[in-house]
Amino acid sequence: MTLDDLTTDELRERALAKAEKAHDLGFVWELVKHMRGSAAIAGEDGSSGGITGSISELVHVVRELRGKEPLGVDEPLLRARFLEYLKA
Repeated sequence: MTLDDLTTDELRERALAKAEKAHDLGFVWELVKHMRGSAAIAGEDGSSGGITGSISELVHVVRELRGKEPLGVDEPLLRARFLEYLKA
């Protein structure tokens, strides 16, 4: 079985475990920057309503990274990034 045969969830687990072992915060940050929810966070205006929305979006992004929620439209891009990271 090759890495390409693994599910996206399996790739995510392996890639994040590799990043944790290597203390590679840059990889995790790169993932977050490319996720749909992080764009919503960056676009907030700083108002109290915006801050509440930002917290909600941040929680959503973290849950996606941890595998607690589906990756949705971000899955193809993140899957490719997980594969690239694991093969490096």
